Amino acid sequence: MGWFGKSDPKEQKPQQQSDSLEQTLGFDPSQLSNVSNVISTPGALDVSKLHPLAGLDKGVEYLDLEEEQLSTMEGSQGLIPSRGWTDDLCYGTGAVYLIGLGTGGAYGFFEGLRNIPPNSPGKLQLNTVLNHITRRGPFLGNNMGVLALMYNLVNSSIDTFRGKHDTVGSVGAGAITGALFKSSRGVKPMAYASVLMAGVAGAWGLAKESLLH
Repeated sequence: MGWFGKSDPKEQKPQQQSDSLEQTLGFDPSQLSNVSNVISTPGALDVSKLHPLAGLDKGVEYLDLEEEQLSTMEGSQGLIPSRGWTDDLCYGTGAVYLIGLGTGGAYGFFEGLRNIPPNSPGKLQLNTVLNHITRRGPFLGNNMGVLALMYNLVNSSIDTFRGKHDTVGSVGAGAITGALFKSSRGVKPMAYASVLMAGVAGAWGLAKESLLH
């Protein structure tokens, strides 16, 4: 009590804070003895009564992760969904490299078995096979990976220039890629490689069209 029978403001402040919390939360925290009583009270857990900065009364917002739009270029819808030339470059080069690595490794394995020295110990036999695998596998894988990288770059450039993707563009890209790949060997190797790559690209293009249709 203060002078003239008036209450002290310092004594009113805790009471005001308690009343404010009771109005906000729906219960008096100072009288809390059993949590289950609060939980069972209707409206006691209303999120709108929590601190406004929580923003829980508006619902929980989740991070919305949307895929980038797939390529809309004419004829670009292939066996695997693609978002553009970067997907084709990565997937195509990686897949061809792994195929070359596996094919070369398998060829080296059988080649190593044929070239095992007679009456040689087990370690020498294993070393012979491994030497052939590691020589053939990376060699074929690297060459096919470089070809696929060059082909996808040239093919994407042609598609962008023409505004569509089709077998004709793939054949042209294969011919240019083969010629560039063997450009240091002379005119005749360039012509052979160009024809071979054009044939492979054309066959792949026709196979994709038949599978899609």
